[in-house]
Amino acid sequence: MDNGAAGADDGFGEDAVPDEAALDDTEFGAGLLEEELRQAAAILDPVPAELRRLAVDAYALYDLDARLAELTFDSLVDAIPVRGATDVPRMLTFRTGELSVDVEVTAHGLIGQVLPPQPARIEVLGGPHPAAPATLTADTMGRFAGELPRTGPFALRLRTGGEVVVTEWMRA
Repeated sequence: MDNGAAGADDGFGEDAVPDEAALDDTEFGAGLLEEELRQAAAILDPVPAELRRLAVDAYALYDLDARLAELTFDSLVDAIPVRGATDVPRMLTFRTGELSVDVEVTAHGLIGQVLPPQPARIEVLGGPHPAAPATLTADTMGRFAGELPRTGPFALRLRTGGEVVVTEWMRA
């Protein structure tokens, strides 16, 4: 008895090794079963639209080419407080390699500059709310300004030439 051959008898009247046709039928059947289970789940327990949107937004943040810009200065932590000063803007500096981004966060929005100076497209990524990311444009001097997300944390995604840089998430 040769147990190495496809379709060989194992002594109990069963094939010890199924032939390729049987494997194809099993994989095909598993694919149909999986599709039927997906359809049943979609009908009986659908994914809420808001959760689906958040999942798509989270996946959009996934960018293999993006470098993470590390927060190197935060005026809430690193600056010396000034007595009597109220409504002081928050100053942040992010750095990755040779690129740095200085951002000033105020009640009216944010102002910043990309260094070394260069044009860039900047997306203000917000937390869990339905608005699409605001897109800002840095001029040839690297300067940009725009509105801040109304609530929740935010991050900046910069596209400079062929490079993509994402800042750490922060709160205003």
